[in-house]
Amino acid sequence: MERIILHIDMDAFFASVEQRDHEEYRGKPVIIGGLGPRGVVSTASYEARKFGVHSAMPMVTARRRCPDAIFLPGDHAKYSAVSRQIFSVLGRFSPVIEQLSIDEGFLDLTGMERLMDSPRAYGEAIKRAVREETGLTASVGVAPNKFLAKLASDMEKPDGLVVIRPEDAERVLAPLPVSRIFGVGKKTEARLSALGFKTIGQLAAADRSRLARALGDRMAAQLIALAHGLDDRPVEPTRAAQSIGREETFDEDIHSREEAERVLLSLSEEVGWRLRREGLAARTVTLKLRFAPFDTYTRQQTFPDPVSYDEDIFAAARALFRAFPSPPGAGIRLLGVSAGNLCTEGELSLFDDHEKKEKLYGAIDQLKSRFGESILTRAALTKPREEP
Repeated sequence: MERIILHIDMDAFFASVEQRDHEEYRGKPVIIGGLGPRGVVSTASYEARKFGVHSAMPMVTARRRCPDAIFLPGDHAKYSAVSRQIFSVLGRFSPVIEQLSIDEGFLDLTGMERLMDSPRAYGEAIKRAVREETGLTASVGVAPNKFLAKLASDMEKPDGLVVIRPEDAERVLAPLPVSRIFGVGKKTEARLSALGFKTIGQLAAADRSRLARALGDRMAAQLIALAHGLDDRPVEPTRAAQSIGREETFDEDIHSREEAERVLLSLSEEVGWRLRREGLAARTVTLKLRFAPFDTYTRQQTFPDPVSYDEDIFAAARALFRAFPSPPGAGIRLLGVSAGNLCTEGELSLFDDHEKKEKLYGAIDQLKSRFGESILTRAALTKPREEP
């Protein structure tokens, strides 16, 4: 049976939500991201993209290119709520959905031909339902596999709909640059270019043994298959989070150990809250440290029993931090805490003071769920940060 895979990608999602909710933002460049001097762009509206602003760009560069834009820090709780609404709509169109991120995912429509006039008409119906129920536009790609569907959804943004039939795949792919193949980053693109492969069509015609000598057998086989439009990866609706984390980049380097530990406490509270909200616990806590200028290190601790309480996560992060020999005189540019090796909360240890903590954090979580994440915090976090 020929597969039918649909990829949906919301258009400039964060910025579009803000333009939907604020009439005065519509038609104007809107840029979402970290507003400090070391912040980066999360999303730029299409009006801002005309000035060359794009995601992952340093915010200082975005301000230089588009000084008259509306700059916003973003409201991730709101974006998450809209995302849930979108995927609820998508659930009416397919029982097999793989959510890739907050604003994109795959739907497997294989075997549903009797429910649709055509794949294109079904894609149009999905776009229409999302627009009517959320006020937002999405771009959709329909193809026989995930690679081609994701490629198609990007071809006519914004508000696009592209269908790639199996018999058209190689013709569509041939003129595209090799960078359009997923997994081909700048380094691999440069290596392929040095070998004379600049387009996907050239790669499709490559001698496999020559490519394997340069890149290895596995990568050569994968690249040639994709260049021919072949991809047998299934849509996986049960993709589970591999880790839950939070990090903070500082506008000014911090040098105080006390200040760093206050940040770690704040990050640990956020990670703990997210774990419990998802019904998860972690066996591994990881600390991420970046010193000026860009030296980055990670250290981790694994527990015999899973943890999900803020104080346990913080204790591990603090111990890892205190054991790390920081370079003399180096300021800390970034701190991060993440929880990995996840499992369900039902696997938590029932020994020690678990019952006491469960009652405490149950009350805390009820308040956060009702009034917002910032309703409660530890007294140590209410002190103003030290001046550099």
